[in-house]
Amino acid sequence: QEGLNEAGAMADWIAAATSYSNHGVPMIPFYIYYSMFGFQRIGDLAWAAGDSRARGFMLGGTAGRTTLNGEGLQHEDGHSHILASTIPNCITYDPTFQFEVAVIVHHGLKRMYQDQEDVFFYLTLMNENYSHPDMPMGVEEDIIKGLYRFSKVEKPGKKHVNLMGSGTILVQVMKAAEMLKEDFGVTSDIWSAPSFNELARDMQDCMRHNRLNPLADEKEPFVTKQLSQAKGPIVVATDYMKNFAEQIRAAVPNRYTVLGTDGFGRSDSRVNLRRFFEVDANHIAAAAMVDLHREGAVSKADVEKALKRYEIDGDKPNPRLV
Repeated sequence: QEGLNEAGAMADWIAAATSYSNHGVPMIPFYIYYSMFGFQRIGDLAWAAGDSRARGFMLGGTAGRTTLNGEGLQHEDGHSHILASTIPNCITYDPTFQFEVAVIVHHGLKRMYQDQEDVFFYLTLMNENYSHPDMPMGVEEDIIKGLYRFSKVEKPGKKHVNLMGSGTILVQVMKAAEMLKEDFGVTSDIWSAPSFNELARDMQDCMRHNRLNPLADEKEPFVTKQLSQAKGPIVVATDYMKNFAEQIRAAVPNRYTVLGTDGFGRSDSRVNLRRFFEVDANHIAAAAMVDLHREGAVSKADVEKALKRYEIDGDKPNPRLV
């Protein structure tokens, strides 16, 4: 019955997204639903929305694979962004903070109703309580393009990493940065990546341009420009399958480690789910220490201490196979 309700709601959204009011004013439809019920249950209708050049916003609530564990696997979405990326005119974002949402919605309204572009937007939203900081100065355009530096260490030392995330897992990234600083004196730049899909599309567009115009100046992907001055390895964690963040690997100039939620996940709490999928602050911090060791910035003893302190079990079953 839930599936039928979602399909009916989506059909109504498409009708609104392709129509005008009696006064000739374009309607701006917002379709709000469990993110798991969107591109999985009514993915064919989402494709139809793209094919019919619909405009509007799809808001996938309680998003991510570790957010709504209490209602079972059918509510654990670790793949809607991957499915959404297959629709050419679907623009997708996984924001963490309210200012990111505001910037993205404003941008979407401009593209769809001022510039008259035939695109529609998919945003994943959380139902978890955490602090929402003020927006850093001048990051609006970077939010839209998919990646901005949320916080920066002015004079990073040898033991320095870049921690990146999106959605609710960015909160775990921020916690990992605090742990690394307190436990091992490791400093971290923190990056928010509201759209790995848009970063990947930009990368592919640049590669296409360079292939078709081999004698012209090469275009550089936005993600490469953003990370060109980043010092040290990059560890990224999201609430989605690893393929979500893996899309941009070819354009990342640094050592790049991706954590994600591949598998089902039957744990009884958010804390345990994130531990199970290895995307909690402990696993993020440990991954950073491993990468620092591989680059010669920390000792073997430091890594051993980190693995013990953060309770990392090298013999733990692969969550994808459990």
